[in-house]
Amino acid sequence: MNIKRLSSKQADFTIQLDKLLAFETTQDATLDATVAAILADVRTRGDAAVLEYTRRFDRLAIKDAAALELSPAALRTAFEGLPPAQRHALEQAAQRVTAYHQKQLQSSWSYTEADGTLLGQQITPLDRVGLYVPGGKAAYPSSVLMNALPAKVAGVGELIMVVPTPDGVQNALVLAAAHLAGVDRVFTIGGAQAVAALAYGTATIPRVDKIVGPGNAYVAAAKRRVFGVVGIDMVAGPSEILVICDGRTDPDWIAMDLFSQAEHDELAQAILLTPDAAFATAVAHSADRLLETMPRRDIIRTALQNRGALIEVADLDEACAISNRIAPEHLELSVENPQQYLPKIKHAGAIFMGRYTSESLGDYCAGPNHVLPTSGTARFSSPLGVYDFQKRSSLIQVSAQGAATLGAIAAELARGEGLHAHAQAALFRK
Repeated sequence: MNIKRLSSKQADFTIQLDKLLAFETTQDATLDATVAAILADVRTRGDAAVLEYTRRFDRLAIKDAAALELSPAALRTAFEGLPPAQRHALEQAAQRVTAYHQKQLQSSWSYTEADGTLLGQQITPLDRVGLYVPGGKAAYPSSVLMNALPAKVAGVGELIMVVPTPDGVQNALVLAAAHLAGVDRVFTIGGAQAVAALAYGTATIPRVDKIVGPGNAYVAAAKRRVFGVVGIDMVAGPSEILVICDGRTDPDWIAMDLFSQAEHDELAQAILLTPDAAFATAVAHSADRLLETMPRRDIIRTALQNRGALIEVADLDEACAISNRIAPEHLELSVENPQQYLPKIKHAGAIFMGRYTSESLGDYCAGPNHVLPTSGTARFSSPLGVYDFQKRSSLIQVSAQGAATLGAIAAELARGEGLHAHAQAALFRK
């Protein structure tokens, strides 16, 4: 397998790195037009349009929109029917994800100034959130947990899940996760039509305040278009992993960590930064040997050859600097003392510290959320969390004494802006 080898000593290293990181995010015009038409149709015709698209794309001959909803009993049956080991793993993951996100819960606060004026912030949960979950052959129960549990911890009033079931195929593990996470209602729809139904509401499917969860290109385009009508979590790009290694971790471990993201799809990106050129070669040899053992080896091979790289750096400090430039979704610090280098890392969705911390643990059960910023957006974005399901309202209660003091200040600034009604409203209460 031919994985790119780069060195920070190359005269054109910056150019080569930029080429490696380049990802075409331009929206396909035909796809976007199709999504726009679906959104408009669902907004106009509601359930009738949703049923039509479900029949067309998922090949389900459903005539009544009420039949799109799964009962709580169906979810519970899916959960109770899981093999014991699988159910136990799901329960353990849910407990850990919940415990971690409970630490993120924010509370309202206020303080009172000397003149009796009260200022503060009231924290309230969103009323209703929509969760998009891929369906059919794909099974992502971990995505259900990662999106639903923070919303539940935040106190969201109602959680509506949509999941496509092409040809009527329902994934028991996904439905079991919905039961375990406390999802309130589940509808068997997907694609842009599901996003539209959640954003605009239909007679059967309630309108939500925010839509979270991964999907295909049509789902991503739909979320982008409905943003503003509802909130969204993010428009995610291909999965990424960046490993910084000092050369003393088992090269098989590192090769498999690179595989763990490369197997997502052909556009995924996996990069190693190391000051040890011999170690990079050892990882390449491990990758060649281990690749044939992977069921998704064709996807892994394509991803690593097109967007992967083994990069030699001067030292670990330079590796951290390059990492900050990349701002990866997943960053592994596979070094002897990761705490030493943590202060040097400014931009990363999640940081996996130490030789024993594989990225895949974060995907499923470590506790922190696996919904992370991609394509360099970790420079300004954060992982999905409880705070994404809470909103803040400012509190201002001015005392009579405070009104006199603040009124004079506000009036002076308002007159400077030519807003005299503002000034008078402030001065009336002096």
